[in-house]
Amino acid sequence: MQPSTEPANATLLFVDDESNVLSSLKRLFRPCGYRIFTAEGGAQGLEILQRENIDLVISDMRMPEMNGAQFLEQVNKRWPETIRILLTGYAEIEATIDAINKGHIYRYISKPWEDNDIVLSIQHALRQKQLEQANQGLEELTRKQNEELKDLNANLEQKVKARTEELRQTMGFLEVAHEKLKKGFITSIRVFSNLIEMREGIMAGHSHRVAELSRAIAQLMGMKEAEVQDVFLAALLHDVGKIGLPDYLLEKPFTSLTGEERSEVIKHPVKGQTALMALEQLQGAAKLIRSHHEHFDGLGYPDKLHGLEIPLGARIIALANEYDAVQLGTVLNKRLKQSDAVLYIQEGRGKRYDPAVVDAFMKVMGASGAAQAVQEMAVRMDQAKPGMVLSRDLMSSHGELLLSKDYMLDKALIDQIRGFEHLGSNLTIYVYVRK
Repeated sequence: MQPSTEPANATLLFVDDESNVLSSLKRLFRPCGYRIFTAEGGAQGLEILQRENIDLVISDMRMPEMNGAQFLEQVNKRWPETIRILLTGYAEIEATIDAINKGHIYRYISKPWEDNDIVLSIQHALRQKQLEQANQGLEELTRKQNEELKDLNANLEQKVKARTEELRQTMGFLEVAHEKLKKGFITSIRVFSNLIEMREGIMAGHSHRVAELSRAIAQLMGMKEAEVQDVFLAALLHDVGKIGLPDYLLEKPFTSLTGEERSEVIKHPVKGQTALMALEQLQGAAKLIRSHHEHFDGLGYPDKLHGLEIPLGARIIALANEYDAVQLGTVLNKRLKQSDAVLYIQEGRGKRYDPAVVDAFMKVMGASGAAQAVQEMAVRMDQAKPGMVLSRDLMSSHGELLLSKDYMLDKALIDQIRGFEHLGSNLTIYVYVRK
């Protein structure tokens, strides 16, 4: 059965063995205008899916006979276009990982949930599904039109060329975005690195930028290929231990945290290591995640390691993480410009950061031109011009990377981005203004 495509008329299925949970979900979503079905177990849920067009299913993790991971795995195999969301607790991290790997869930939501958070998550998931289905429809339309073009009279050659070019420009940016979306979910590693960033906000793209900078520094310092790989993976996943933290703590500056809040936040390196230790291929990265908040002067956490006691990969990630974080405003009570962030790193030389790592960082910055006096400005797409260079990653409203920092715009790409905005995503780009 094919799910429906209109979010306003979407059909939802809630699966939980607790009737009070099902009642709460029905009360919460009934005003949204959705068709709603409920099931008290996985078997009953599968029966409903066989006879109804279900757009999105929300399943609890802990259920008798068939748990949420097993149920969503069956849904993925039989109805892959149905969006799958898991309700779980932090203590069920291994089961959650199993659901991610086997059920290919869109996301998970911690219990107890925030009403506004779960409603927005469902709305975003249904909108994304509608865009993907629209993209598929446009691809099919393009295929049919191209077949028709082959049969046109030779006298219509110029008209054919003009129409094909119009279709190419319309499809170009959608194809790029679609390809990046597929690559973003190739492995569970990429899924893990996006778990926090899916929750919208200023952290979008943070792990990606930290990973790229960490890899560049590690390569410059002559680390072996396998060690560089561990650094890159650890940097991608360095915030996985924050999965269970409430939203307001994710963007609150560390210096503004209360004592109780700080005690909770500083647990995340150890939680991150624990979450990954069961995966043999990630054990090296897990050790680096544990130590990525240690300071060279011994005043970091969680183990108060000092100097060269800290693994080199962790020393690199510590610098790259804070370089990006001070620009986001999650370390200090203000955001720093890129040039000021470089100075902040230099001031921490021998204190927070390994002097050798700082020296390598400055070489990387010098090679990329980032350490030069650089300003940036926000530009609307109707103001964009060919030759402008992105000073920040361009992210979609769902936190997906569309274009990387330092990408030079041309006329075709600007037209593609404007076409993407017609789908309802207004984008602002940031470009360099060099002195």
